[in-house]
Amino acid sequence: MIEDVQPQDTWAVLQRDARAQLVDVRTNAEWTFVGVPDLTPVGKQVLTISWQVPPTMAVNPDFVADLRAAGLGPEDPVYFICRSGARSRAAAAAAAAAGFAHAFNVADGFEGPLDPAGHRGTVAGWKVASLPWRQR
Repeated sequence: MIEDVQPQDTWAVLQRDARAQLVDVRTNAEWTFVGVPDLTPVGKQVLTISWQVPPTMAVNPDFVADLRAAGLGPEDPVYFICRSGARSRAAAAAAAAAGFAHAFNVADGFEGPLDPAGHRGTVAGWKVASLPWRQR
């Protein structure tokens, strides 16, 4: 079972554990137009590896290989984030099934769930928690 970790708790782990990494599994368009977590305050870079590939949004067949190519190992704590927490949960499950022993889902993702008006970024998530982020 994949554990959900609140964005603030993820940030705390990234600060204190040199091996902990954040993998953003959204698409290039999302990274470019919505923004990405900024890990420079902790001397790291977010790893951008898409879980699904546009335009069909099929699962990236090279996802696990891409994790390994990025230098991640089976004992590294890896936190997965997407827009709302759904794709990142699936990505974390795939990583765990491939032998990554410490795969976690960032609860509510980067923008969080929809608010009553149908907008993201106002209820929960990385941005709402006022954690560092930037436009790419």
